[in-house]
Amino acid sequence: MQRNMKIACDKMLPMQWFTRLDGHEMNAPLAEAEVLMTTFYGKVTRDTLAQMPKLRLVTQFGVGYDNIDVVACKERGILVTNTPLPVVESTAELCMGLIYAIARRISELDRGLRDGSCEPFGLMNNLSHSVYGKTLGIIGMGNIGKAVARRAAAGGMDIIYHNRHRLPEEVEQRYHARYVEQDYLLQNADFISLNLPLTADVRHLISERELHMMKPTAYLINTARGAHIDEAALVKALQENVIAGAAVDVYEYEPIISEGLKHLNNCIIVPHVGTATWETRQAMADAMIDNVIAYSRGEYDKMTVVKEIRDL
Repeated sequence: MQRNMKIACDKMLPMQWFTRLDGHEMNAPLAEAEVLMTTFYGKVTRDTLAQMPKLRLVTQFGVGYDNIDVVACKERGILVTNTPLPVVESTAELCMGLIYAIARRISELDRGLRDGSCEPFGLMNNLSHSVYGKTLGIIGMGNIGKAVARRAAAGGMDIIYHNRHRLPEEVEQRYHARYVEQDYLLQNADFISLNLPLTADVRHLISERELHMMKPTAYLINTARGAHIDEAALVKALQENVIAGAAVDVYEYEPIISEGLKHLNNCIIVPHVGTATWETRQAMADAMIDNVIAYSRGEYDKMTVVKEIRDL
């Protein structure tokens, strides 16, 4: 039986109530809310939850949910859902776009033609590197990692990957991917793509040690979470040409971007747009609402409940 519910949302969504979830602008109706709809920029802390005694569901607009205190939600028996499926293809598209853009110097040469700093047209001027035939190392072979592998294999790349758990052999064959240990991947890949969720054990997964293990001709791509990379170490490595370049969509202290990244020709930076297409945003909104509808009907098996809650 479908029930009427009171819903609160953060400042990113134009719903019934507008509120910041940082404890400074809470309004009275929030205490009555049973469902909280939020985005990555809405921090759902233990203090936030304490002000919502009737809360039963937090539904996230996006796949990542490290902005939500899942432990506190567990303790209260609050369900947490996300929207993992709609984000897969658009994030993989951006990842591949960044691979081609950094290897072929697309952004750098575009800027150079506009400001006059580009070398003149010439047979051996403005050379870049081909992607075809190169090795792509994927760290995190979930849905997005697989979607990246599918595109990369179609473009003639060799795929190696590292995952917390090795995939079944038939899945590896489907994606033309070979499992390797992480250090091997770092040492042998021409392009390294990070496609894994952020947890405490993979914060600064790529730091000074890992950057120095990479080939000096290798490129680092991050469309996952900024805190996977020690950003200060990355800036230093790019300045010293320890690696050939990087292309990143996410930042360690987002929305703050390290000044060093802004002034490097061997780095492409974009403002967290992995899922930012009209089609994907609509699909994410639909999936978010589907979670709320399923909850209202008691159809919990139709909800995309996050792993930590699902494993209770």
